[in-house]
Amino acid sequence: MLLLSFAVVLLAAVLVSALAHRTILSTAALFLVAGFVLGEDTGGVLHLRADSPIVAQLAELALFAVLLTDGMRVGWADLRSAWRLPGRALGWGLPLTLLVTAVLAHYVAGLDWPEALLVGAILAPTDPVFAAALVGNDKVPARLRHLLNVESGVNDGLALPFVVVLLAVAAGSDDLHLGELATELLLGLLIGVLVPLLAIALERTRWFAASAAYAPLNGVAIGLLVLALGKATHGNLFLAAFAAGITVATFGPRERVAFEHFGENVAELLKLAALLVFGALISVEFLGEISWAGWVFAVLAIVVARPVALWISFLRSGLSLREQAAAMWFGPKGFASVVYGLLVLESGIAAADEVFHLVALTIVISILAHSSTDVVVAQAFDDTRDTPHWHGVLHRLRSRRSATGSARRVDPAAGDAPTGGAPVEDAAPHGRPGTT
Repeated sequence: MLLLSFAVVLLAAVLVSALAHRTILSTAALFLVAGFVLGEDTGGVLHLRADSPIVAQLAELALFAVLLTDGMRVGWADLRSAWRLPGRALGWGLPLTLLVTAVLAHYVAGLDWPEALLVGAILAPTDPVFAAALVGNDKVPARLRHLLNVESGVNDGLALPFVVVLLAVAAGSDDLHLGELATELLLGLLIGVLVPLLAIALERTRWFAASAAYAPLNGVAIGLLVLALGKATHGNLFLAAFAAGITVATFGPRERVAFEHFGENVAELLKLAALLVFGALISVEFLGEISWAGWVFAVLAIVVARPVALWISFLRSGLSLREQAAAMWFGPKGFASVVYGLLVLESGIAAADEVFHLVALTIVISILAHSSTDVVVAQAFDDTRDTPHWHGVLHRLRSRRSATGSARRVDPAAGDAPTGGAPVEDAAPHGRPGTT
């Protein structure tokens, strides 16, 4: 039933995708809501639980693909070309968002500090999908689009080590093996760098060359090899994926271009499937288990944590107030946070269920709020949009009345007719060009 449900929802998403591109409708929200409706505790169609093997496997594979494609968007050359604003968001905004969220989790939701910091690390990354209307709209200032694109592409990978370390800390001293943790992260990093370098070097030799038809599969082959070696050596898969993406973007621009469109489509399919599964884990009963303090925390985590962090980060940055407001609002909690929350649930720590409930609620609210406002905020930057028809009519009527009244005041003896000057219709302003 999972495959059938995904196929039906995917077809529906494709059919409404053009409408979603220009309205508040979101295809990601569609999959989340569909999962909620079809879930075992709601519609009874999808029999999925958080401990179901397919949930962890799909989430792991989807996050691997997302981090690989995210890394390919931000090679070192891209970062060096315009690092100032993304550097503020990543160097200051990310850790400050983590800390403010942790403070809220501790004092509002009542979590102990290790679990509160873990929640902060899980919710710190942002998802570029829900700000797509901003990033892809050329009416939005280029520096703001670049800031959101680079930040959302990099912060998933930067937050990962924090999540892994804090998860080990929250598990307790008996389970904290920093040596093993460091080895896992180092192995992931080495695999993610060396495998793409070797593959790119082989393709550049005179004995090998990828045909046009197979060129997009080069990135797939690199990704699968990194995934397989990571599993075989117990290296960190997610750090390996992110490092591999950056390595390909830096040293293999040709391979990056060939894989980019195909890879993003594959990652998007896996992400949407995982969102459907995640939605199936949410139910009215699940939401009812969260205390009022948990609901307050979820709202504050969205409307306070990131805005405060980025307000501090962008002091004297040169961004306009409108650009700052857009960047502060668009901190959507997306797919990486979903998977990190599932990792906590699988970890078996004492507060795993409470942490997952708080994370899941925050993600659901964020997806619904951010995916329904991106188009609206993007349109606010379009100063050249035509004035609506009714606005133009009202504007001309008011101008006509004003001009008539002025004429009467100038020559009261002239009766109802204005004296001298241009006719009222010509004197009245007609609004912006293009209005009728």
